Amino acid sequence: MKILLIEDDEETAAYLVNGLTEHGHIVDHAAEGRSGLFLATEGSYDVLIVDRMLPALDGLAVVKAIRSARIKAPVLFLTALGDIDERVAGLNSGGDDYLVKPFAFSELVARLAALARRPVLTDIAPNLLRVADLEVDLIKRTVMRGGQMIELQPREFRLLEYLMRHAGQVVTRTMLLEHVWDFHFDPRTSVVETHISRLRAKLGAGPELIHTVRGHGYALRAPE
Repeated sequence: MKILLIEDDEETAAYLVNGLTEHGHIVDHAAEGRSGLFLATEGSYDVLIVDRMLPALDGLAVVKAIRSARIKAPVLFLTALGDIDERVAGLNSGGDDYLVKPFAFSELVARLAALARRPVLTDIAPNLLRVADLEVDLIKRTVMRGGQMIELQPREFRLLEYLMRHAGQVVTRTMLLEHVWDFHFDPRTSVVETHISRLRAKLGAGPELIHTVRGHGYALRAPE
């Protein structure tokens, strides 16, 4: 893959550039937001890694500008800011995934590979996500399938949004607990399974969109 890394910490940047190059990827590096935005708009990249806190232009502003320029390359935010509000802000700005420092390099590589495999969502506007006949409006906070409105509770909406943003990718129970419920431990309850079951029921009797991947988690994908 051709990867753009926008990271101001020299030690972290060198570590990532060396590691990703050893994995056979081509990596361009920018040490601050403005130069990173220039590279993103001038080059063609498979995946972007963007630090949340950057000099000159912060990560959120960079990604918003990238999306405004209609650049659809997936973006992985890399940051020390790990609370739920920061993650939501990153995803709402146009990011696709969020990895909190410190992190395992193997997890970074796996997340980049998953992002690169993701099917491109049909987005008819920056605030809309669509997979098959399912459409989520992130501004109006509405959900429609086959032209029919679906009423969701706030937690159900967050769960569906996370699955939609990771369409085609297997998301684990732990990932859902962290990103949807903000649990950084396993409460040993069936909260995820219960909400998945309710969400499936509300999405109706059409072709199944939310699939259980036994031993791993769940995946939302369009019918083949």
